[in-house]
Amino acid sequence: MFTRIGAAALKADLSNTIELCAALDNPEQKFKSIHVAGTNGKGSTSHILAAVLQAQGYKTGLYTSPHLKDFRERILINGKKIGKQQVTKFVNEQKLLIEQLEPSFFEVTVAMAFDYFANEQVDIAIIEVGLGGRLDSTNVITPEVSVITNISLDHTNLLGSTVQEIAPEKAGIIKQRIPVVIGETQKSIKDIFEEKAKTLNAPIFFADEKLFLKNKKLIRGKLQFSVYEEDKLLFGNLSCDLTGSYQEKNILTVIKAISILNSQNIFLVEPKAIYTGLANVKKLTHLQGRWQILQKNPLVICDTGHNLAGIQEVLKNINQTKFEKLHIVFGMVKDKSIDEILALLPKTACYYFCSPNIERGLDACALMKQASQFELTGKAYPSVADAKAAALLAAQNQDFIFIGGSTFVVAEALP
Repeated sequence: MFTRIGAAALKADLSNTIELCAALDNPEQKFKSIHVAGTNGKGSTSHILAAVLQAQGYKTGLYTSPHLKDFRERILINGKKIGKQQVTKFVNEQKLLIEQLEPSFFEVTVAMAFDYFANEQVDIAIIEVGLGGRLDSTNVITPEVSVITNISLDHTNLLGSTVQEIAPEKAGIIKQRIPVVIGETQKSIKDIFEEKAKTLNAPIFFADEKLFLKNKKLIRGKLQFSVYEEDKLLFGNLSCDLTGSYQEKNILTVIKAISILNSQNIFLVEPKAIYTGLANVKKLTHLQGRWQILQKNPLVICDTGHNLAGIQEVLKNINQTKFEKLHIVFGMVKDKSIDEILALLPKTACYYFCSPNIERGLDACALMKQASQFELTGKAYPSVADAKAAALLAAQNQDFIFIGGSTFVVAEALP
């Protein structure tokens, strides 16, 4: 499993997925879909899209990865996890095929999701890319719209060491004549997407070129704002229950993707569904770990941001939060740009170093030693739970405890 052991688990080739799907009578061709790739924000964007489509009344599938607490979080219909019986039934029925093909864990999971969505006759499914795009197992679908949120450095050992190398991998989800939305315009790689889209006659839209948010404020735990297209008001007084500042980019990406769905006259999405969906993403899809408040007094917030761009967004949110003293429960996995991230972290915080309980987890003492080179001080703890407990014991009511560094640290910190 890539989650547990990293690159050794990866099969960068679509042949297994194609064979699995063929044996299942090509379920990926039996439902409409939206394909979502990108370095950061693809999970949130997928959940927001699903919430809006659910609010419109469509039977909506949602495939994401990794999960935080329960494997079945990866495969949802209208926010409800795939049943345990359906998981075991699929594995038992396909056991011989799985033994014969020896697919990866991810490949089997993708096939299971597609089979489930086809059998349940979803109206539409939001399919989040696992890694990259071009050779990702999910890249056997022909969606109604392709979405690429942004490109930054992550999984550089697999995808490339610069954004210029990574962008063509993500652009691999662009399909012949299928519209593509790019969430964030990045000058250094814009032409890569434009050229790929031109080659495939795919209409291309950069969500942040004409759309922007205005009148942003945080009221009673919800982000409130209006959306404009150039100088024209599209949606006034929208609210979203995802409050991280980075969600602003994801919201614009979703609104652009929804407008394309509407223009194709295949799916009608009314303004009311956009208002309801955005305001109730967590309720409708059960998204967790995105600037999630775990408790108040002291304030405890966790976030799954784990690469350079993700941590920069997290720090932006920390800087906008009022507190007396900052406590950071922090752990990482071995295959990240550790020094680059440690160099960004605030030196004034008190650190509780830990390791997520997976094979890829970076030893807490090794992390503490490396962090000391960047003047970050604290102690190492044997588990995420111990580190969190120590922070709660040390923190006063007016303090702020942030938990993060890795998706897997957040998973273990959640109640």
